[in-house]
Amino acid sequence: MSCGEPHETDCSEVLDHLYEFLDHEMPDSDCTKFETHFEECSPCLEKYGLEQAVKKLVKRCCGQDDVPVDLRAKVMGRIDLIRSGQAVPEQDITQDTTAASEA
Repeated sequence: MSCGEPHETDCSEVLDHLYEFLDHEMPDSDCTKFETHFEECSPCLEKYGLEQAVKKLVKRCCGQDDVPVDLRAKVMGRIDLIRSGQAVPEQDITQDTTAASEA
């Protein structure tokens, strides 16, 4: 994703570290670079807004439940696979959690 314009911070770098930005897990200097990029790049700003909305929705719907450690690891693993462009296993993650909760 890119608007086709050159930026000081490349779109791929912004998108690769978007969740770190959303979670406030990066240095202030990097946050400033990302904010500048969002001002210049509407496709990245749109992606940021979408991910921010999803994060808020998940927090609102699931924020009160304790998440099992193994479920969190599986979800994060799948997110990493998707980000890297690798094939995601077809087994539904809800099947994994149902089996784990019944054990």
